[in-house]
Amino acid sequence: MAARVHALGVISDTHGLVRPEAVAALAGVERILHAGDIGNREVLDALARVAPVTAVRGNNDRGGWASDIPETEVVEVGGVSLYVLHDLHELDLDPRAAGFAAVIAGHSHQPRVEARDGVLYLNPGSAGPRRFKLPISLARLTVTGARVSARLLTLAIE
Repeated sequence: MAARVHALGVISDTHGLVRPEAVAALAGVERILHAGDIGNREVLDALARVAPVTAVRGNNDRGGWASDIPETEVVEVGGVSLYVLHDLHELDLDPRAAGFAAVIAGHSHQPRVEARDGVLYLNPGSAGPRRFKLPISLARLTVTGARVSARLLTLAIE
């Protein structure tokens, strides 16, 4: 029997902005992971209309609306565990030893996918207001059995 394929959307650093291009790029995913710097509760509400959302709090997520959002989250998908936090520099565990297939973080606004020591590291970049000359981006994460892969999507913004 073939392993079930799980499609997840990964977004970060929206800073209060949900672009229609981001919503379109996330269509069809079964879950959305937001790696922090959300901006406000309305962002989470808008994303939740696409798919269930798991979010972590970023360094700019302050105030009452953000108080119940955790700083880290473990997400189980299919047969794998994913570790989500905002700033990769605050990672305080060995992901491989802890059994994580992937570490998902935002903060830098720089999209990146790389495998290190058997763990996939994913930064979807920023889907919010443009910063410097960095692209507006997000990612799609695919889990097939114990295999995790990611594809960065640069959004075409008018």
